[in-house]
Amino acid sequence: MQTDYLCAQDAATRLGVSLATLYAYVSRGRIDSRPGPDGRTREYSASDIEQLIERRQAGRGAAQGAAHSLAWGLPVMETRISLIRPHGHYYRGESAIALAKAGATLEETARLLWDCGEHDPFVDEPQHSWPPTIAPLLRPDLPPLERTIAALPLLALDATHAHSADPMHRRIEAALLLRQTAALLCIAPPSTQPIHHVMVTSWRNDDAGLSELVRCALVLCAEHELNASAFATRVAASTGASLHAAVCAGLVTLSGPHHGGAAARAHAFIQDMLRERKPADRVRERMRRGDTLPGFGHPLYPESDPRATVLLDALHATRPRPAKLASIERLIENVQTQCGRRPNLDFALAAIASAYELSADVALAIFAAGRMAGWLAHALEQQENGSLIRPRAGYVGHMPR
Repeated sequence: MQTDYLCAQDAATRLGVSLATLYAYVSRGRIDSRPGPDGRTREYSASDIEQLIERRQAGRGAAQGAAHSLAWGLPVMETRISLIRPHGHYYRGESAIALAKAGATLEETARLLWDCGEHDPFVDEPQHSWPPTIAPLLRPDLPPLERTIAALPLLALDATHAHSADPMHRRIEAALLLRQTAALLCIAPPSTQPIHHVMVTSWRNDDAGLSELVRCALVLCAEHELNASAFATRVAASTGASLHAAVCAGLVTLSGPHHGGAAARAHAFIQDMLRERKPADRVRERMRRGDTLPGFGHPLYPESDPRATVLLDALHATRPRPAKLASIERLIENVQTQCGRRPNLDFALAAIASAYELSADVALAIFAAGRMAGWLAHALEQQENGSLIRPRAGYVGHMPR
């Protein structure tokens, strides 16, 4: 007998949860889903939902529930910074997608994320040269994340408001730090120019289309709630660490292959497929072997990642290298036809870099520069909260005699 399936709204109503929580259950394998009749939406297993309700009614310990929540699970802390919905994410109630489409810069987005109000922390000009301690790190052979991670503690030594209790001083420090981070990621001097312009200029590319793509990408990358790097940033900030130290924790966490490495894997996948004469056959072969398809699918966006949709539409409109772009778009169609998965943000960043014949480091630099605005927002919010983040561990080893 075939299992009945429910639409998303009916499934969420039956569980008594939001759509976001329903999608979290799906991402953890608790509820099976399949494409809906129209090919655009998905349906959810009624029997899995009933079993989940029964287990929930049977009860489970608070400690066990908290442990499961740490992996793509239910919320574990409160924030006023960002909200994720299946159709897109929001910065303090403002649609990030709408901001990106309306031409907002990363600096303007940061002011919103940091709750600056009428105050503009970017009016203060940074020094237009690096201190002598930073000069040895400005080498193109150093990867961008490693270079920036090494430089931030040295910049903290000269920070004017590193431990200030004044909210405005902290935001001025955050604005300077955001500019410095972006400049370090692409080996550019500190500047008052818009960050997207500084980055594109550093890549020796004066293409107006690329500049607009990078601006849009920075805004969409700026914040995405409590991911691993944001959580690491908050933990560091909760100890009273400076903004430099807190966001350094975020950068170090991003350097892991399961986080920042996703864009590099997507870039390598695109490059491999561009060299294939029959990329559809290669995709089919990878799927038969059980290999991953880097840059496709996202646990929080079961239908499709709206950030990727916006960026890929913008990339299509600029058409930097039509033949290469057409190959990338055919790859997207092949994957979607064969397994129903759609590109995520990592793929979109890698596609931009590939279309403009730039390296995977460029995709990661865009992500890190944008996300720095969100890390700083989390650090500021945690500092103002004033509490120490100290979860407990559930011991499952040998008990003492």
